[in-house]
Amino acid sequence: MLPHVRPARIQRELDALGISEAMLAAKGLPFHDEAQSLVVAETDARGRQHLLVPAAATAWHHMKLAAHDDGIAIELVSAFRSIEQQVDILRNKLACGLPMTTILTLSAPPGYSEHHSGCAIDINTPGCAPTEAEFDATEAFTWLVAHAGRFGFTLSYPRDNALGFIYEPWHWFFHPLPAMLAA
Repeated sequence: MLPHVRPARIQRELDALGISEAMLAAKGLPFHDEAQSLVVAETDARGRQHLLVPAAATAWHHMKLAAHDDGIAIELVSAFRSIEQQVDILRNKLACGLPMTTILTLSAPPGYSEHHSGCAIDINTPGCAPTEAEFDATEAFTWLVAHAGRFGFTLSYPRDNALGFIYEPWHWFFHPLPAMLAA
C-alpha cells in the first residue's frame, strides 16, 4: 500500500522531527487535513477561543446544554489544532527528553491529529485536572459514555486502542449523524 501523499510542508515537519514512513505505517493513523471553515465553539475562562467546524460546534453546544440540564458541567480544554501547534507539542516533548516512540503514544504526528479536522475535542469538568486519566472517574465522563453518541461524538482512544495511544477519556471525535448530514 502506498503512503498517503502529504503536503510538502507536513512532510518537511515529519522529516525534521525524525518521524519516518515506517513509524507512520506502524501507527496506522489516518491523515487529517486541516479544517478550513472554523467557528468559535467556546471561549474558556482564560479567554482562549476553541474552534471547531460548524457542525461539530453545533453538536458540542447541544451536548453541553443536555449535560447541563442533567446537572453535569463539561467544558472544552482543546479543539482545533493547526499543524504548527502539533509540531510545537512534539518539539516540547522532545525537549523534555522523551523519545519519539514514547511521544507517539501520547500525541499524533503533524497531519495525523484528529484535532486538525476541527472535529476533535478534549473535554474536562470542574475539579478535575485537564487531560488526565482521572477524568474517567467523574460524573461528566459517565454522562458522556451514556449520551455523547446521541450528539455524534465517540471516544477516540479507549483503553488498549488499536492505534497505540494512551487511554484518553477526555478526547472525543465528532462524526456527523445521518440526520445531521441530511439537514
